[in-house]
Amino acid sequence: MAREPGEGGGERRGRGRERERERDSDEFVDKLVAINRVAKVVKGGRRFAFAALVVVGDQKGRVGFGSGKAREVPEAIRKATERAKRSLVRIPMREGRTLHHDVVGDFGAGKVYLRSAPAGTGIIAGGPMRAVFETMGIADVVAKCTGSANPHNMIKATFAALSKVSSPRMVAARRGRKVSDLIGRRDTHPAQTEAAADA
Repeated sequence: MAREPGEGGGERRGRGRERERERDSDEFVDKLVAINRVAKVVKGGRRFAFAALVVVGDQKGRVGFGSGKAREVPEAIRKATERAKRSLVRIPMREGRTLHHDVVGDFGAGKVYLRSAPAGTGIIAGGPMRAVFETMGIADVVAKCTGSANPHNMIKATFAALSKVSSPRMVAARRGRKVSDLIGRRDTHPAQTEAAADA
């Protein structure tokens, strides 16, 4: 029996989409940061809705966040996760485990301080910030939040700080210099330079 032109194609496309979704879920790690229940008072009583805040990352330097609202919790989380995947940014990391330098970020009433740390320090940070670092793949960092404890403000302030992080390669390109010049200058301590001159 001859197959109709559109017959069977939808199934193949559906399977393809499922495979893409599985690949995405394997590649990215998502963490639910906060969920908020809101009620709208109407004539027949109250209508409840949920707002979710999710952070997504590949644990290799890419991270993003998103928020979603829906009548049911799973749907709110799904919307937030999709938005987070669309807003991914790449953050340069030193040795694949910490930040290149200390940074400060703020959003609204929230202010965060992020400091690079030696190997073995671990992630010393509060809940929303910890979710960002874990999904991003940072292993050693010290972070402090002052001001607003609202998770939305904390996440946005953290991303504002991370957007200021520059790698030696980025700084060298900006100044028109070689990376070796910058790193050599950074690693050489003044006392070592004086000792070398005396010798």
